[in-house]
Amino acid sequence: MEITLQLKRLGKKKVKQVPFTLVETPKNLEELLIGCVKNQVAAFNKKRMEVNVVGFLSPAEIQDQAQSGKVDFGDLANKDLADEQKAIDNVLLAFKDGLFVVFIDDDEVTDLKAPIALSNESVIAFIRMTFLVGTYW
Repeated sequence: MEITLQLKRLGKKKVKQVPFTLVETPKNLEELLIGCVKNQVAAFNKKRMEVNVVGFLSPAEIQDQAQSGKVDFGDLANKDLADEQKAIDNVLLAFKDGLFVVFIDDDEVTDLKAPIALSNESVIAFIRMTFLVGTYW
C-alpha cells in the first residue's frame, strides 16, 4: 500500500513529505505505527550492512552537499543494528506519552485500537510535540 507521510515539528514551518510503502493495509493505528517502524528499522539496518567504498566526489556532488551545509563521503562510524522490538515498544510508549500525534486525512487519531480506513490517497501526518524546558528565575 502506497501512502504519503507528512513529518512535522511544532514551531517549524518545514513539512517533510515522504512517500511510504506498507506491506499490508493496517486495520488500526497500532498496526500502522508497527508497520512504519518495521519499514524504517529494515532500511536503517540495510544501510548499516552495506559496504561503502569511499571514492571521489564529483564537483556536482560537492555542490549539492554544500547546499545542505555538510560535505562528506557518506561513511558511517556507528555500525550497530537497530532492535526491531525495542523500536516498536518505544514508538508505542512515545504515542501513549503524547510525544507525537497522528492525523489521518486531517482527522486526529487518539486511540491505538480504533479502526482506520486508508486509501492510496491518504495523507498521514506525524507531528512531533516538543516541550519547552527551563525556567525564568
